[in-house]
Amino acid sequence: MAKRKRQITGAKIEKYIKEGRGQGIGKDYLPWLEIQDVPSDGRATRGKGWTTNRRHEFMSDLERDYFYILDFSNEVTDIREQYPLLPLEETMIIADEIGVKHPMIRHTGEPVVMTTDFLITVGNKNVARTVKPAAELEDKRTIEKFEIERRYWESRHVDWGIITDLDIPDYFVRNIEWVHKEFHNEDVSDFGPFVINQLQSMLAKHLLEGETIARSCLVCDEQLGLEVGTSLALFRHFIARKIWSVNMNERIVPTLKAKDFQINESFRSIQAKGG
Repeated sequence: MAKRKRQITGAKIEKYIKEGRGQGIGKDYLPWLEIQDVPSDGRATRGKGWTTNRRHEFMSDLERDYFYILDFSNEVTDIREQYPLLPLEETMIIADEIGVKHPMIRHTGEPVVMTTDFLITVGNKNVARTVKPAAELEDKRTIEKFEIERRYWESRHVDWGIITDLDIPDYFVRNIEWVHKEFHNEDVSDFGPFVINQLQSMLAKHLLEGETIARSCLVCDEQLGLEVGTSLALFRHFIARKIWSVNMNERIVPTLKAKDFQINESFRSIQAKGG
């Protein structure tokens, strides 16, 4: 379940704007909301993105999972989460025009800045996506707020849509999650290209000979004199960087053999180069 966002007063809206929240692109973008701005129930998380090279703020597991898909895509060039629908007056006018209540602070009746979960740049085009569990789409109030959001983006000629848990392929996301933190692996620069190329060749050889991922990585650690776990981390790095490509729609676990998780010719070509 997503965290309930704290209500932000007019004074804090001005403060957030001055801080640059909801502004910038790429690594310089600042989300309108950060996880400390919402009640703590254990569902909000942070994670560093490959695409933006900055820390991202996720208010639910579903947001995080959708982010993994975006971050893995070659077509996505920027990801801005918790994007504010400003100016506030605009969403208030839309709400009035369609005859629904604008989100308000309950005890004061003060209007709240609405946000879109993700503003995504694909090539040179922006698209807006809201992430919501499918079970909540039948709620009347949720639909009313979505309509405000939809019209806001329509006025800017930005494609807007809803992503639900039904749109998230579980194995694909879990595989990305498994390799994600190894995108930036310090051993690559510490070891240098000769050792990394040698390790790639050795790993490919053992995998193609029918060893499991875990056993192949352990053997490489032993033969190269590396700390146990180093080769497995680099195996994940190769996939994260798309140096090696696999079928990401089949769950990858260390106990699998190469034949069980569909590898492409990159393994064979690397092994061949290594002799």
